[in-house]
Amino acid sequence: MSRVSFFEVEILDPKSKRQLCFLDKVEPHATIGDIKNLFHKSYPQWYPARQSLWIDPKGKPLKDDEILQNLPVGTTATMYFKDLGPQLGWTMVFLAEYVGPLFIYLLFYFRVPYIYRHKYVFTSSPHPVVTLACVCHSFHYSKRLIETIFVHRFSHGTMPLRTIARNCVYYWGFAAWLAYYINHPLYTPPSYGDIQVNYALAMFVVCEVGNFSIHLALNSLKSEGSRSRMIPYPTKNPFTWLFFFVSCPNYTYEVGAWLSFTVMTQCVPVALFTFVGFIQMTIWAKGKHSTYSREFKDYPHFRMPIIPFFL
Repeated sequence: MSRVSFFEVEILDPKSKRQLCFLDKVEPHATIGDIKNLFHKSYPQWYPARQSLWIDPKGKPLKDDEILQNLPVGTTATMYFKDLGPQLGWTMVFLAEYVGPLFIYLLFYFRVPYIYRHKYVFTSSPHPVVTLACVCHSFHYSKRLIETIFVHRFSHGTMPLRTIARNCVYYWGFAAWLAYYINHPLYTPPSYGDIQVNYALAMFVVCEVGNFSIHLALNSLKSEGSRSRMIPYPTKNPFTWLFFFVSCPNYTYEVGAWLSFTVMTQCVPVALFTFVGFIQMTIWAKGKHSTYSREFKDYPHFRMPIIPFFL
């Protein structure tokens, strides 16, 4: 009969090196997530999502699914604890980020008092493109809210409250900035009139439907609460065929939608928002593409992160 060798886990403060917790008889197959739960019993204020554990204070944080006996430690493991601060679940994160732009834009569209001159209070714009832009903007963020509630499947990940505040400033601030100019009483319609607006609208609709289709396809790959990753492939839906060429077509469609909105409104703040968003989504897409390539040896080598054949 084999004898099980238990581990001892010592958790220290990285600055003072003071011992915060000592865990005795920890199963060798225990994960970092299990250790966080044991630590939480001693310190209820530090729930698992708020904890970050490190073997080396200058190294990388340990992942929740890493197994204790597979780590480069002896039977007495020393770990360092970092408080990540108050956390919020991803569903609430997205709701906070998307509800703001939806209502902020409408405040400018209906020209509530103290935004523009008093004579323009509660007046409507004479340009049809302004109303169309409001419909498109509202549709975009309404779609995001619906996807957050009914489509996206999140693991048990969280985000620090300070990061949420920064993201809300970004989304809400840009929404106010572009809404101010598009709904301004002196707003000038696009140079090429209805032709420019209609073509941009058609592309906007295509990209929004494509983005939603990709989210549905990604949703079908992941079971509730699962952290496992699978290679996404095109389905019978033509909008998913972009998977033949890029790893993150949801970002490709997202950028396309905002580029179309830029052309439709011919507004500089929208163009800047699109440009900044493109840079951020490119960073995310490259990260996911790299993860796919690293985890799957048979991952399609001809795929690019976000732009077919280019980037």
